[in-house]
Amino acid sequence: MSSHAPETASLLAALDTQPRVRAFLTRAVESDRTSHAYLFLGAPGSGKLDAAWALAQAIICESHGCGTCEACVRVARRTHPDVHYLAPESVTGYLIGQTRDLIEDVALAPIRAHAKVYIIDRAEQLRADSANALLKTLEEPPRGVTFILLGTSSETILPTIVSRCQCVPFRLVSPADAAAAVARATGAAPERCRMAVAVAGSPQRAVAFLKSAERQEARRVMVRALDALPHADDLDILDAAKELIVAVKAPLAEVKSTQEAVLSQNADYLSRGALKQLEDRQKRELNARERSGIMEVLASARSLLRDVLVVREGIADGITNTDVAEVSSRLAAKTDTPGAVGALDAVARAERAIARNSTPQLTLEVMLFAIRKALLCR
Repeated sequence: MSSHAPETASLLAALDTQPRVRAFLTRAVESDRTSHAYLFLGAPGSGKLDAAWALAQAIICESHGCGTCEACVRVARRTHPDVHYLAPESVTGYLIGQTRDLIEDVALAPIRAHAKVYIIDRAEQLRADSANALLKTLEEPPRGVTFILLGTSSETILPTIVSRCQCVPFRLVSPADAAAAVARATGAAPERCRMAVAVAGSPQRAVAFLKSAERQEARRVMVRALDALPHADDLDILDAAKELIVAVKAPLAEVKSTQEAVLSQNADYLSRGALKQLEDRQKRELNARERSGIMEVLASARSLLRDVLVVREGIADGITNTDVAEVSSRLAAKTDTPGAVGALDAVARAERAIARNSTPQLTLEVMLFAIRKALLCR
């Protein structure tokens, strides 16, 4: 079961790896001068998504993100119905239909709060057709609506999008700094914090990972699957992929429950069309959450296989997953350096496939077969 103790501090206050961003956003929230559209820019792992959820919490909360009220807890758990996360749904980027649905949803009143927030990940994948449909809404959204777009560089995003947003740069956070931030927030041992950052990708997500028994179990399932690969037959690999999908979906139970409650509460006064639109949006958000979970278990695989490479290369004290050091040692004994590199390449291909919205179970199957072949090919 998940650990669901109420959060005792605001997400915004916890952004200690980005002090300038935290100070800037805090001033904007406290002075009621938040922009209608932000563009958070920085490298992967810099905490842009963490900051987006933190700002969303501060906007949704009547007390600017107290961290303890029901609204704050819902946002922290990613279950608030008025905070929407969007990611590209096709290989080529955002679909024009996604953008149209977003524009229609923007026009609807908030369900629980006084405001609505839309977090748009990988904004560089807003191509001309979908971006053009969004421009007017982005420039003049309804009162109480805030957009937070995430990207790596303004040069990769359409200028018409950039010009309508307040750009917020994020500095690159080193793994050591990120792990130290997690240790301060959780009191967990340094090695567990390093592992959590490697798996979750950023300090706040690492903190949430360490609080979630289900997400940690998903990692353990991946570790067991990799450990068994040298002796696994084809059916074992197919079963392992199925088990991974089940483990990834386990943390989504609360999200589904919240979505069902929202639908029930709105069934009596929303039109049939609006209700269908709400259902479609919830389905997309659930799919996005599942894919995020898949990316997390892939990060678990990448981290462990990096440890295998470190062991093969004889780098003392170089492993990240010290709690399963015996697994990396066993795998290292079965392979050589090219095999470990080939296994890491298989994970990278799987990550790219999931980013392009490939079928998760098929992607995991292909990856596990490729890792087995790479590890044993010496």
